[in-house]
Amino acid sequence: YYIVCMIIWVIIALNGQKSMGEVSPPTVRIVHSGHACNVEEERHAERVYTIREGETLELTCLVTGHPRPQIRWTKTAGSVSDRFQDSSVFNETLHITKIQRHQGGRYYCKAENGLGSPAIKSIRVDVYFLDDPVVTVHQSVGEAKEQFYYERTVFLRCMANSNPPVRYSWHRGRDVLSQGSDKGVEIYEPFFTQGETKILKLKNLRPQDYANYSCIASVRNVCGISDRNIVFKLTNKTVSPSIKLLVEDPIVVNPGQTVSLVCITTGGEPKPTLSWVSSSDSLPEKSVVKGGTLTLPAITSDEAGVYSCVATNNVGNPAKKSTTIVVRAMKKGRFWITPDPYHNDDNIQIGREVKISCQVEATPPEELTFGWLKNGRALRSSERMVITQTDPDTSPGTTNLDIIDLKFTDFGTYTCVAALKGGGIPEISIDVNISSTTVPPNLTVPRGKSPLVVREGDTVELECLVSGKPKPIILWSRADKEAPMPDGTLQVESYDGVLRIVNVSREMTGSYRCQTSQFNGFNVKPREAVVELIVQYPPTVEPVSLEMRQGLGRPVAMNCRVLRAHPSRVLRYEWRLGNRLLHAGHFDQSDETEYTVKSLNREGWGEYTCDIINEAGAGRCTFLVTGKAYPPEFYYDTYSPLWQNRPRVYGFKLQWTQMNPNAVDRIVAYRLGIRQMGQQRWWEQEITVEGTITKGELITHNLTELIKPEAYEVRLTPITRFGEGDSTIRIITYSAPVNPHLREFHCSFEEEPICMFTQDKNDDFDWTRHSAATRDTKYTPNTGPSGDRSGSKQGFYMYIETSRPRKEGEVARLVSPFFNVAPKNPYGITNPPAYCFSFFFHMYGKHIGTLNALLRQKGQAATEGPTWSLSGNQGDHWKQAKVSIHPTASFQVVLEGIRGPGIEGDIAIDDVTLEEGECRDLPAVSEYRNTVIKYSATIYSLYV
Repeated sequence: YYIVCMIIWVIIALNGQKSMGEVSPPTVRIVHSGHACNVEEERHAERVYTIREGETLELTCLVTGHPRPQIRWTKTAGSVSDRFQDSSVFNETLHITKIQRHQGGRYYCKAENGLGSPAIKSIRVDVYFLDDPVVTVHQSVGEAKEQFYYERTVFLRCMANSNPPVRYSWHRGRDVLSQGSDKGVEIYEPFFTQGETKILKLKNLRPQDYANYSCIASVRNVCGISDRNIVFKLTNKTVSPSIKLLVEDPIVVNPGQTVSLVCITTGGEPKPTLSWVSSSDSLPEKSVVKGGTLTLPAITSDEAGVYSCVATNNVGNPAKKSTTIVVRAMKKGRFWITPDPYHNDDNIQIGREVKISCQVEATPPEELTFGWLKNGRALRSSERMVITQTDPDTSPGTTNLDIIDLKFTDFGTYTCVAALKGGGIPEISIDVNISSTTVPPNLTVPRGKSPLVVREGDTVELECLVSGKPKPIILWSRADKEAPMPDGTLQVESYDGVLRIVNVSREMTGSYRCQTSQFNGFNVKPREAVVELIVQYPPTVEPVSLEMRQGLGRPVAMNCRVLRAHPSRVLRYEWRLGNRLLHAGHFDQSDETEYTVKSLNREGWGEYTCDIINEAGAGRCTFLVTGKAYPPEFYYDTYSPLWQNRPRVYGFKLQWTQMNPNAVDRIVAYRLGIRQMGQQRWWEQEITVEGTITKGELITHNLTELIKPEAYEVRLTPITRFGEGDSTIRIITYSAPVNPHLREFHCSFEEEPICMFTQDKNDDFDWTRHSAATRDTKYTPNTGPSGDRSGSKQGFYMYIETSRPRKEGEVARLVSPFFNVAPKNPYGITNPPAYCFSFFFHMYGKHIGTLNALLRQKGQAATEGPTWSLSGNQGDHWKQAKVSIHPTASFQVVLEGIRGPGIEGDIAIDDVTLEEGECRDLPAVSEYRNTVIKYSATIYSLYV
């Protein structure tokens, strides 16, 4: 809730049980919490929120407007490929834990409530990070040898990914290297990588250049990111890596075998690191890498490819050696018959030539062998039976059997047998029958099978009759348009000529082509036929479902319209209330029908249906006619809705307007339900409404006896003659001291949130919450309190720890939440109200510095000096300070502790209060000693 205090709600205070409240378009503002390093507010055209990688990002979208606006977060990243990686977030707070660098970018908060244009604000999130630097070593081109010998030029390049840009520095041993510090050294940044890499050039390598080189990468401690460094040892043995593969290339294996690839280093200083990569970008899941050995257990055909061993030691270029693994396999055996090409006849005839072709896909293709059998006996090539194997480059894996001058004795079964040399892979056998009944195919569509008329959702079979021997594979595709088949492919194979479609849809209406494939049949011009499919579907209507709210005695008109249907000739329509038929008829030229209730009565409430019917079925419009009232809309912009009249309880001013109050009968009451968060039981009461509620009328009800600091769920339900309407629920949260009623603000720092005080981000160190019962090792004697202001050792207070490493003059600031100043009229504040700011302080020790109280006003420049200031040792006692202030805008109070000259200078504060009115019962000036009291006389009154 502490975020709410960061925005001013400038709304006129509303009194009385009812008053008029205007609807208002949305406004939006983005506030931040989480772990920001820095926020540049309104920097020219944008706000920039800087955060360290791995921290928590929390942005909250604060909105005003009535009705309550809907909120949506979206993100646009820096690159097109990254642009839509984050889904929208539909709530006020955007929370990202452990933010990563790719999540930086511009975040937008959009609020809309249907009035005017949506309100949009954005903030750019800049994620800061620094990776460990990497040093690579290279020798000048043309001088590279196996080693970096004396009188050679060497380049050491340091690189680190970072945001913001990194700065580099070099050390040789303990000595800092800089440009000009050594004539044999040059330091520069290449133009093409300006700001990203720094190169150390060692000219004409000398004996003293063989040393340990440190590269330190720094982003100047932004976001608390410490420097990173890396050390590289340059010697006269430094050399780029070299490797050797102890395997053949290629490696041919059978499926299921275990393959081990061994890679060893043959050189390199520092010792190279070995890794394996695959041509498929990633190694198989079951692969095992141990040192330079890659093991692939039970290898499959999918794991075949090029595997490379890579050695790196950041010297020179990586060494890479590759080998190819070939997994032996055969698949897809096919055949086709080609009649005599010298005659214009697709039939096989005695005395003419016929060719049988057989094709198999094999890996490796050079191991593929073919054999031919006739009726189970081996067949050898002869003058009349010519066996050939085509060129693997033009038609890989294909063999042909040419039968010259076909004779009756040549009829029989011919078998093509494919195998791989060396065995281990099952053979593939393909049988082809050549006889007097071997004839080319023919395709026809059975009588009555085209066009086919079916209803949407049915299962349909499209059929083409195929004759001929052997029967070829039938290929189905769309004939009327370039569109995929129902299974998503462009072609579907069928061995019986039937295409079966399950759950047919209207989009499948059209022409389907069936045609013969050249495989497993005759190699002749494809035969084809077309089947028409017509899908009928019931009428599509609108509205499918509509709720209509109306008061008694008023007319209700319902309209049902046809959007599309097939057949488009609609037969009839039927209007019903429940099961009772109200009206029926036929359509003429119109595509819609209307039914009107002239005067709504209690029996007229209910569900009305209109069925529009054709041959395929019915489409239905549904109208729910009800007298339910619309939901109320809570008013979230109430000025100071929360008040505290007793120590343990608080009250809340609940306000709302009624959505469309005149749409139904008069609202006679509201049922108010309330329950404590986390509890099951609801407490209910009825709020009576006198008279008629008008649109935009603001209704107020005060909730009392709410227990601090519990939150409550509130449910509000309108009631009419019809009964209960739609409910609305909101959460009531105890938020003191956020937006507090100033007469009641008090903070004793007993709880960890410390009343939503925050540490200033621009000071030198922080205030510490402390209890004497938990005094730590930093305790310094002769300074600081022995308990809180009440004397309790268990009580907490805030103090500044002045032990080392703190230095004299360093500052710690504790900042309160914003306090709102109520305007006396809607045009602003003419007579600033007075508030009494008081606190207890403990300033004991010979090195006590200064304690200041300052005022910050929203939208105004910082004041020149503190409103209250005290310096020096005040003794081992708690004392009270009071100061009257007269702010003209929302404001914060700041308690500033300044470290004195030594470690015995702890300053503590406790029991901070803020009350309306001038300060009374002021402490006497004599209570303070050895000090000068300072105050600003222009705006503030000071009482000491």
